[in-house]
Amino acid sequence: MFQLGKTIVSEDLIEKDFVCNLGACKGECCVAGEAGAPVTKDEVTILKDIYPKVKPFLRPEGIAAIEAQGTHIVSDLDELETPLVNGAECAYVTFSENGTAGCGIEDAYNAGEVEFKKPISCHLYPVRVQDYSEFAAVNYHKWPICNDACTLGNELKVPVYKFVKDALIRKFGKHWYAELEKIAEKQLM
Repeated sequence: MFQLGKTIVSEDLIEKDFVCNLGACKGECCVAGEAGAPVTKDEVTILKDIYPKVKPFLRPEGIAAIEAQGTHIVSDLDELETPLVNGAECAYVTFSENGTAGCGIEDAYNAGEVEFKKPISCHLYPVRVQDYSEFAAVNYHKWPICNDACTLGNELKVPVYKFVKDALIRKFGKHWYAELEKIAEKQLM
């Protein structure tokens, strides 16, 4: 671990390799698990505001889940999350003809309908950020469903921090990311 501004960063972001391999996993991270994607308080407002524009991109099951539960939920642990369809996939999930999971929010973004790409937790994955009062912990989340992404990342020699560069800049800013790159370069020497 090392400190970068008001963050404590796991060295795994530099040392581990990762590149999503949707051909292998079919977007299982949007389907598996016991909870929806974490969302921030600001994102709760955004999700409510953009829902009418995102709705045409969603599956009927997702629309039904959102209209029954809301554009977000508060979990039993008092955390903000996206709702699920029947306790399974995220309500915002779409599926391609070959069964690969996608994101209806991101589809609306790519179509120019909304300016919000997707929740930052999704954009950052496999990086997870835990906010504390004085700092944020920035960690690599290892999940067996992403083993193919680790293999592909290793083959392509792409460290986690480079794979999620845009998301890290979105979350922490260009200066923070530039400092992370300097630290990574020193560690790789």
